[in-house]
Amino acid sequence: MDTSAIGGCSPEAAICARNIARDFESGQQVIRVLHGIDTDIRPGEMTYLVGESGSGKTTLISIMCGILWPTEGEVRVFGTDIYSLSDDELVNFRLQNIGFIFQQYNLIPSIDAAANAAVPLIAQGMPVERARSKAKELLDALNIADQADKLPNQLSGGQQQRVAIARALVHEPRLVVCDEPTAALDAKSGRRVMDLLREVAVAPDRACVIVTHDNRIFDLADRILVLEDGRIIHDGTQMPDGH
Repeated sequence: MDTSAIGGCSPEAAICARNIARDFESGQQVIRVLHGIDTDIRPGEMTYLVGESGSGKTTLISIMCGILWPTEGEVRVFGTDIYSLSDDELVNFRLQNIGFIFQQYNLIPSIDAAANAAVPLIAQGMPVERARSKAKELLDALNIADQADKLPNQLSGGQQQRVAIARALVHEPRLVVCDEPTAALDAKSGRRVMDLLREVAVAPDRACVIVTHDNRIFDLADRILVLEDGRIIHDGTQMPDGH
């Protein structure tokens, strides 16, 4: 795998994205939703991606963690060019290094909450009961330990979201990427989730990227990137005036 640097990229960057563009076909048209994005995501920080619906936030984080291929550009995650990897190598890299909290949760309907949260550990080869035990510790931290034996369809939307968060954190990935992690939660539960994300996902050798519209948690960001029409228009420690 290629771990060489790309232009202007800090070797310490958790994510280095250069000239990232992405096109989608719509009928006979090709629509560009990202336009030459250049940014570094730094370890030790909780970085927010903020912007109106359709600004390209979810597309960008999907490219950053190897779920969606860019039309143009390069991405390094902790020095590895993820788009030079084979399909099997990319799956393994994500399993070892990345936790992703999907907006739609993507829980497995036929297994209970603890098993869902334990999936990354089981995929890594950990014995099932040990993996379930570790998953239950996170469910407890998220205040849903009493739901561990329930199937996803027996859980509320907020409970399903917390199971998805536990699944993303259980294998202690170096990069955690979250798509609206507090959207289905009340203020108290949202703060609990953000505290846990900072505890588990933010460290000198780890980073956390969060897509959010939730202005209740803007004060918790170390850095805020504002996207508009597929471009980064602001990079700072606070939201700009007028947003």
